[in-house]
Amino acid sequence: GRSVRGILDAGVGFVPEDRKEDGLVGPFTIAENLMLDRAHGAPFVKAGTVQRAALAAFAQEKFEEFDVRAQGVDTPVGTLSGGNQQKVVLARELSRELSLLVAAQPTRGVDVGSIEFIHKRVVQTRDAGIPVVVVSTELDEVVALADRIMVMYRGRIVGIVPGDTPREVLGLMMAGETPSTEGAAA
Repeated sequence: GRSVRGILDAGVGFVPEDRKEDGLVGPFTIAENLMLDRAHGAPFVKAGTVQRAALAAFAQEKFEEFDVRAQGVDTPVGTLSGGNQQKVVLARELSRELSLLVAAQPTRGVDVGSIEFIHKRVVQTRDAGIPVVVVSTELDEVVALADRIMVMYRGRIVGIVPGDTPREVLGLMMAGETPSTEGAAA
């Protein structure tokens, strides 16, 4: 029952499954997209006016930190590749104080270099002590990022297992089989 503002203020970061539809405003610049969740006050807005210098400095810092490949922070985000669009979303979400990060299909439709970068940043976030929930249909991604894996099949939870669970077991779970401890001692 919380508002979007309430969820953001609680420190929840969200990388949506469909960045174009739910994570970015295509005609807006990289800089404008980086401030979407901060448009309600300082340091980017004072007395209803965007503080261009503060926004430009912040955007340039994130542009470089997240290695966004574009002409500059005034480039419309809709003209970027999928990987660079996802880096903008990730930069926005990781640039505020978080209590939880939820990433849905964080590398869908991005290039290999961007996948590596995104995975690295997700792991750094986790290693900083911030809980991260990754929702993905990519088994390689789940295995690379997870400490624990919840497997679902046809809308029900099949099991929750350690991140180092063998792929064969995960594959069976993904097909709906419940993991068995029988024979484990044999």
